[in-house]
Amino acid sequence: MFRRTFWFSTGVAAGVWATTKVNRKLKQLTPEHLAVTATNKAIEAGHRLKDRAVGFALDVRDNMAQREAELEEVLGIHEDPSAPEFPAPRRYTAIENDHKPKYIESTVYWNNKNDRNGDH
Repeated sequence: MFRRTFWFSTGVAAGVWATTKVNRKLKQLTPEHLAVTATNKAIEAGHRLKDRAVGFALDVRDNMAQREAELEEVLGIHEDPSAPEFPAPRRYTAIENDHKPKYIESTVYWNNKNDRNGDH
C-alpha cells in the first residue's frame, strides 16, 4: 500500500512539474512576450553600444591631447602669454532664415491682358 501511494504521489509531482514547465515555455513563445524580449535586448545592446562609443570618444580625446603636447614639445611651440589674440573667425550663414512667412502677391494669371498665352 505504501509503495503504491509513493509512486502515485511521485507521478502526480512529475505531472505537475512537467505541466508548469510546458506552460512557462508556452507563455515565453507568445508574440507579446517575444516582442518584449526582443525590445529589451535591443535596448540593452543600444546602451552597451553607446557606452562603448562614449568610451572610445574619451580615449580619442585624451590621446589627441597627449599627441598635441608631444608635437608642441618636439616642434618647440609654446604658448606665449603676451602673444596677441586673434579675433574669432566670422561665420556667414549659407541660407538666410528670417522666420517670416513670405506671401505671393495676389495676381490673377488668367484673364490677364498682358498674358502671351491668353488666347489658349
